[in-house]
Amino acid sequence: MKLSKAATPTRVFRILLVDDNRNGLLARKSVLEEHGYQVDPYSSPLEALTQFGEETYDLVVTDYRMPKMTGSELIAGIRAIRPTVPVVLISGVVDVLGLDEKTTGADVVVPKNSTEITHLIRAVQRLLDVHASRKPVNSAMTKNPRKRSAS
Repeated sequence: MKLSKAATPTRVFRILLVDDNRNGLLARKSVLEEHGYQVDPYSSPLEALTQFGEETYDLVVTDYRMPKMTGSELIAGIRAIRPTVPVVLISGVVDVLGLDEKTTGADVVVPKNSTEITHLIRAVQRLLDVHASRKPVNSAMTKNPRKRSAS
């Protein structure tokens, strides 16, 4: 028996995407949306950080080289607001600058190359699976409605 999509609701994850390069921003946004994610794109890391403080995101994808703020600086700002949100850093200078998870604060560092999209999608899926499994279950949903205390 095949279940209809209405019978199996799925959660739509929100991603904050940051890249000062308009073409890269639109291309990554399109790819992530094709995979079912809701994507809020920002070309300014300062605006993205402000938005991150006002909204709830499940994951952040950011470029490294941007004006006024590097990806590492953006990640530090994100961690100050919500330390557990997963972050993917993308850069064309990963090898040249020796960027990795330890030096950038990102959960995953993806080099810009011919396999970028494959690695990006895999990293996003893996991080969201792990992050979603760590979230505590809403206690109001697990309580027996017949055994409510009189408070």
